[in-house]
Parts: sequence; C-alpha cells; structure tokens
Amino acid sequence: MDQEILKKYSNVEECPVRNVLDRIGNKWTLLVLLVLEEEKVLRFNELHNYIVTISQKMLSVTLKSLEADGLVKRTIYPQVPPKVEYELTERAQSLLPHIHSLVDWSKDHINGIKASRKNYELVTKK
Repeated sequence: MDQEILKKYSNVEECPVRNVLDRIGNKWTLLVLLVLEEEKVLRFNELHNYIVTISQKMLSVTLKSLEADGLVKRTIYPQVPPKVEYELTERAQSLLPHIHSLVDWSKDHINGIKASRKNYELVTKK
C-alpha cells in the first residue's frame, strides 16, 4: 500500500476531498444550493416549500453547515417576528459550475443507471 496515498486520504480534517465532499455530498446540500441559485434569496419556510421532502430539522442542519462553510449567507432582520433570509455567497457561486456539470452528467446517464440498478436487482435475487 502506498503510504503517501494513504496519508493523503486517511485524515478527514486534512484531506480537502473528504472534508468538502463530506459536507456537500449529502442528500440535501446540492438541492438547497440549486434552489437558492434560482430564487436568489429565500426565507426558511419558502426554501422548505421548494424541497418538501426535507424535514425542517434537516433543512436547519443543512443551512447551518452551509453557513459554517461560507456557502450561504444568513441575514436576520430585527423585527417582530424575526425575519431571516438565506442567499448564496461568492464561494457558493464559484461552486455552481461544478454542480451544474454533475447535474448535466446525471441527466445524461440516469436512464442507464436505472437500467443497471434494475439489472443488478434481477441478478442478485437469483
């Protein structure tokens, strides 16, 4: 085993690939980023209405992670009741072309992937 490669990928905190993909590779992050790209600025419930299958807790956790990573800006307006809005940062904007490449790849290959999954199920059930 190549020790240099092992060292490069084994430490989550030091490995940029694992560190970043751990945050943006979850089930909801890319969807949140794509919706915010399209809508520019959204309040929590508005964002939740776009992604109805996400729980409010998971949306909250996702937004906090994106804010911690500097990908989402959270603005609180001092009024009653409090108004909070979310929007993408410049860092997130720089990530979007890469997300769009993945989206395009997904669209191009989804039929083949579904066929492979179906075939896999048939083969493994025997």
